[in-house]
Amino acid sequence: MAASKEKVILAYSGGLDTSCCIKWLQEEKNLDVVAVVGDVGQEHDGLAPIKEKALRSGAVDCVVVDMRDTFAKEYLTKALAANALYENKYPLVSALSRPLISKHLVDAAHKYGASCIAHGCTGKGNDQVRFEASIAMLDPSLEILAPVREWDFNTRPEEMAWAQAHGVEVPTTKASPYSIDDNLWGRAIECGVLEDPWCEPPADIYTMTQASEEAPDQPQYVEITFGRGVPYMLDGKQMSFLGVIYALNDIAGTHGFGRIDMVENRLVGVKSRECYEAPGALALIEAHKALEDLVLEREVLHFKHGMEQTWAELVYNGQWFSPLKEAIDAFMASTQRCLSGTVRLKFYKGACTVVGRKSSYSLYDEGLATYDEDDSFDHAAAKGFIGLWTLPTKTWAINRRQEGAPAELFDAQNAAGPLKKGRYEN
Repeated sequence: MAASKEKVILAYSGGLDTSCCIKWLQEEKNLDVVAVVGDVGQEHDGLAPIKEKALRSGAVDCVVVDMRDTFAKEYLTKALAANALYENKYPLVSALSRPLISKHLVDAAHKYGASCIAHGCTGKGNDQVRFEASIAMLDPSLEILAPVREWDFNTRPEEMAWAQAHGVEVPTTKASPYSIDDNLWGRAIECGVLEDPWCEPPADIYTMTQASEEAPDQPQYVEITFGRGVPYMLDGKQMSFLGVIYALNDIAGTHGFGRIDMVENRLVGVKSRECYEAPGALALIEAHKALEDLVLEREVLHFKHGMEQTWAELVYNGQWFSPLKEAIDAFMASTQRCLSGTVRLKFYKGACTVVGRKSSYSLYDEGLATYDEDDSFDHAAAKGFIGLWTLPTKTWAINRRQEGAPAELFDAQNAAGPLKKGRYEN
């Protein structure tokens, strides 16, 4: 009896690349392949056919996992708490799903006794880093294989020819010129004519959002209610966070909101033109920020802004399971403890505008803010406050003028008179 082969766990999507990976791993590495398919909310015609294709392609088994609820509860809640926008634009669509998929790959490796994990990422993208960094942090003993980085195919036709020669199913329809990755949080679109940053994105790349000029002529108002930073009600109707995301993807997308066209700085050092659709994600971040403006104390809010950028960069760079990201999550969770309330959004012709917010934890005091007769602010206290506030810089200015500091330090030097000659004068 022939000895059983070692097993490899493959992140499988059903596309040409990962289908070729199954056969390549069998023939080039002499491994039995267990495919793992994850549903993170991407567009598909059913995962059963994808599983069947994996088995027809030679996988010894195929595990299909519905990850959507976990994705929303354990990953997207953290992203929302951090108002996560890489380079202040991109809501980390792909980067957020990779650590969850990686966790299931590692779990499958333990279940099947596999010594290695494989993925179908290229050597130029971010996802290879995200998968491999996540796997390394979850189980450093596992070997990682990346067939697309190793094989000799330079073009898609070459890959298709190899697939046909090795009995791998190839697409029967014309391939899209775009590379697309999508999940609950949105869609990422690249390649084709989008590689020219001067070219306006063609209308056919978008599926989640209408063009703003084709959006309804009447605005739509939506009220989102949050509890501890997580939305749980839409227009008075209670629903899961997953349900809120789906509903807002439909509402915001119908009104043409949620498109991003940016030149992005990839982790591997390449600038890449990327287009995204994230209608629900961007609307939720707008609402969440508005509630934080109302509820969080000033110093916490200002400090949090910097932490948000660090969080987004860590996750973009594949550091979901890192100790720093875990520590920042603890800070973010602390800021969300009293983040409960309702935000009203207005969608109209490609725009999402916050038009109302309320919370029992609001730090907005109308008596302090108003300029009307109900004003409760102590104006007389301002003089002493300003004196103390400006004392350090006033002391600095007196010293530098007395010592003849360079004139360019003082914009108003002519009005104040000539500087005293001192040690700084040439």
